[in-house]
Amino acid sequence: MLWIYRLLFLPVLLFLAPAYLLRMRRRGGYRGGFSQRFGGHPPLPAKHTGVRRVWLQAVSVGEMLAIAPILEALHRDGTEVYLTTTTSTGFRIANDRYLGLTLGIGYFPIDWWWFSARTWRAVAPDLVVLTEGERWPEHIWQAARRGVPVISINARISDRSFRRMKWFAPAARLMLDRVTRMLPCSAPDEARFRELGVAPAKIFTTGNIKLDVTIPRLAADEVGKLRRDLGLPPGLVLLGSSTWPAETEPLIAALRMTRERGVRCALMIVPRHAERRVEIERALKKAGLNYHLRSRGPAPGEVDVLVGDTTGELRKLTQLADLVFVGKSLPPYTEGQTPVEAAALEKPIVFGAGMGNFRIIASDLVMRGAARQVLDDGALAREVQDLLRDGTRREALATAAAQWHRDNAGAVGRTLGVIREELGKR
Repeated sequence: MLWIYRLLFLPVLLFLAPAYLLRMRRRGGYRGGFSQRFGGHPPLPAKHTGVRRVWLQAVSVGEMLAIAPILEALHRDGTEVYLTTTTSTGFRIANDRYLGLTLGIGYFPIDWWWFSARTWRAVAPDLVVLTEGERWPEHIWQAARRGVPVISINARISDRSFRRMKWFAPAARLMLDRVTRMLPCSAPDEARFRELGVAPAKIFTTGNIKLDVTIPRLAADEVGKLRRDLGLPPGLVLLGSSTWPAETEPLIAALRMTRERGVRCALMIVPRHAERRVEIERALKKAGLNYHLRSRGPAPGEVDVLVGDTTGELRKLTQLADLVFVGKSLPPYTEGQTPVEAAALEKPIVFGAGMGNFRIIASDLVMRGAARQVLDDGALAREVQDLLRDGTRREALATAAAQWHRDNAGAVGRTLGVIREELGKR
């Protein structure tokens, strides 16, 4: 099966390359380190006797932020970590935050035999750690060939991937059989791995490391200054967190309905991808709203809408919000973005029905009274204006969210225990 994967990979890659390169150009930031995607990683320092080396792959922003306590702990242990990522935003965050904690930072290679083998020769790890859904057949095979264990942390399977892997079992085996330890982030994910044939002895459900997140809080004077810099007027703030196309107009409608009910309110839109600023700006102009883009520096005055088109500021901006809408959850989307940071910051949360990638978390938040779920655009506008008019309900949601976050801590410690156990065998 591996040889079929290798043979099909290149023609599929060539077919998809134009769309992939166009997306890279739109998002920007990919030119630096581009050769690393083909295995052109710079030579790393020689390995020292008794020092273990870990290759850790975290695909993008959320995973990159979540691994902070793991990197800090491994650094204290004296373990070398070579950190790779897939996206330019993840790469930028890694360089901003983790240069002092890692042996090096690079882009994950395209998962084809020669590119992967080149990178493996450069990195020469004693252990591979993959986050969430990162299970690349060639990468995992290269590890098995060298006798290097692979740990999949915070492991999950989306609804779509689970359906595909059940339908085509050889692909499931290619991605799962050679993983040494599988650490699911929830009991339902564990059940899915078992159903796909992962041996029970390999599985240890640790919980979700993203739930262990600790976010530095802004002081009162910092909150005031940030509000002024963003042009947010006095009153409440609705945040659209990690939004996708087709969610700008529903948020504008929610803002208008809330104001029509007599509530002083401003809107912050933080798109999942900053390059969507042009599309969002077009919608705001059409709606006749006064707005400001964060990337343009301090706002010249008060605005109706602030667009957070910068990288790595969502946690800070969330602290200004009185109500958070979690993006990629309204039709036609079904995957959802993470509500964890909003819950950790004790914010009342609203999201749509499409929370497939966070189905367990979303269901638990709703069941615990920590979030509200809506079915469509109109329901979002009604729910938003109801909550922004009712401080008591918002406070109840926020309190429940904070308690939910406290009750779900401990995954990082359990994950580190498995990583250290495997390193101890080397």
